[in-house]
Amino acid sequence: MTTAAEDIESVESFRDRARRWLADNLPPAPPIHFSEKGKSWSRARELQRLLYDGGFAGICFPKEYGGLGLTLAHQDAFSTESHDYEMPLAFNIPTLTICAATILDMGSEEQKRTHISAVLRGDELLAQFLSEPRGGSDLAGLTTRADRKGDNWILNGAKIWSSGAYAADYGLCLARTDWTVPKHSGLTMFLVPVQSEGLTLQRITQVDGSTEFCQEFFDDVVLPADSVVGEVNDGWKTATRQLFHERSAVSGASPYASGIQSHRGRDVTTGLLELARRTGQIDDPRVREDIGEASALNLVHDQLTTLITRAITAGSLPPAAGSIVRLSSAQNSWLQADTAVRIAGASAATGEPDKVTGSGQAGQDYLMRQGWSLAGGSTEMARNIISERVLGMPREAAEDRDVPFDQVKHGR
Repeated sequence: MTTAAEDIESVESFRDRARRWLADNLPPAPPIHFSEKGKSWSRARELQRLLYDGGFAGICFPKEYGGLGLTLAHQDAFSTESHDYEMPLAFNIPTLTICAATILDMGSEEQKRTHISAVLRGDELLAQFLSEPRGGSDLAGLTTRADRKGDNWILNGAKIWSSGAYAADYGLCLARTDWTVPKHSGLTMFLVPVQSEGLTLQRITQVDGSTEFCQEFFDDVVLPADSVVGEVNDGWKTATRQLFHERSAVSGASPYASGIQSHRGRDVTTGLLELARRTGQIDDPRVREDIGEASALNLVHDQLTTLITRAITAGSLPPAAGSIVRLSSAQNSWLQADTAVRIAGASAATGEPDKVTGSGQAGQDYLMRQGWSLAGGSTEMARNIISERVLGMPREAAEDRDVPFDQVKHGR
């Protein structure tokens, strides 16, 4: 049951208690490189357990599932206080802010009690098995299939671009369970153990050398009936909620994160100023204007995130409005990366990426610049959602709309 408003600890009391606990229990935050994220999973589990034991895990998750049952204001207060401490940031995306949030909204009571509490204790990491090698942005056109056999389901197919799946315990996997209905109507979401027999996982080396993304192959993977998240053949409803949480997570608007981070793990303006100092350009008017522009956009994005999140929570904007924040997040990240490279100059390519504020790190980050166009759904998809579901503009034409999926033309 949700705690009555009058019994909830005040935000300021909670903030003060969190400030003292953080100072006594957590070390200062180390520099975090995107390419080094894979090294942090075991440490993230330790830190998440530390938060849980200290009474600061799952601030906005309900008490009955292991959380604190507090408000977004409490979460914001803790995020602000914890910014300078080492936090289990690897747990945020996709485990806490996307997968656990989806289970909270769409899972069975048993799934909520089992998996949300395990995540909050640091015992489980979750991944997303959504995208497919041939699917592009057409998630509903997927061809990974699950066929019922007695009381079980048999899963076959392939998924790709699953962040951190190699470290995960379970993955939320969307599969086709009915081919005779239109593509959105015959899908089912499953909770799949990553160590299942018949599941082969491979890591993908990206342009910056990191290997966080994975691809998975399912060959007659057996899943029990209670693996279904939501309803059979109504998986698009579950997926839609999952995508909402993904957009919120990528844009920094999720209420379920353990700590906060920018796309480079530190305050953007501070990093750019330090880069300008290191390269001897701190007094250059052009560089100062660039930093000012980047700082202003970062501030605008933060304010927009707060405004949109509150409006969605209050019901004055539909959940689809989260795509506004997702689009803003990508545009902000592009500008920060571009500005860092412009300040670093040639040393962005020749410098050592040994520190977050180093000139070589600017080049390393730039290699992943376009990733912010895709994470949480492409920016093109975000614009479609804004136009159609927020502004009420006509939907794009689609030849396969309302056509049974087994009659849709594929390939050439």
